[in-house]
Amino acid sequence: MKSDIQCLISAGPTREWIDPVRFISNPSSGKMGYALAQAAQKRGIEVTLVSGPVNLKVPDGVRSIMVETAQEMNDAMQALFEKADVTIMAAAVCDHRPQSKHGHKLKKNQHPSYIKLEANPDILESLGRRKKSSQILVGFAAETENHLVNAMTKIHNKNLDWIALNDVSRKGLGFQSDFNAITMLSKDEETVILDRDTKLVIASRILKLLFK
Repeated sequence: MKSDIQCLISAGPTREWIDPVRFISNPSSGKMGYALAQAAQKRGIEVTLVSGPVNLKVPDGVRSIMVETAQEMNDAMQALFEKADVTIMAAAVCDHRPQSKHGHKLKKNQHPSYIKLEANPDILESLGRRKKSSQILVGFAAETENHLVNAMTKIHNKNLDWIALNDVSRKGLGFQSDFNAITMLSKDEETVILDRDTKLVIASRILKLLFK
């Protein structure tokens, strides 16, 4: 059954270019965000997926916008956010980008010994500042230590309703894997543990929690 709910989901990594053949990125495969889009569409929710570069098929019935850099993802998310009832920021956005991009491939003897970086927009924080009381905003926290403290800090600093805490130090889960294990934390200090399962099952359980 089709609903009137509008869901905006980001997925995948961003690429921040050094020159035409080299970039800074991260290991995100986009599988979690795509699973969320598929699970939401199956619930009859209208889904828009903003995706970084991945090797995945967009789920049937999902509107997609393909981006590459953090700035492009920021532009798309900002433009779509106001009409979204639920926004899930599952993308692994690069925090920094090279201060300048070289117009040609740098040869080995031309490559600088260091690359000056500048901050990318904090998409989640800016959406949190814009969020209305009627909107639900969900973030993801990929952590390797101080997991709960870091995730709860992110909830409050970015005005989130929920955060999906992902311990990326665990082998066989998270980045690149078809499996995940998530701890969902709410602004009201509710904790829900989603034990190891496929990302599609985890996505369905996250959505059930959001729409309970």
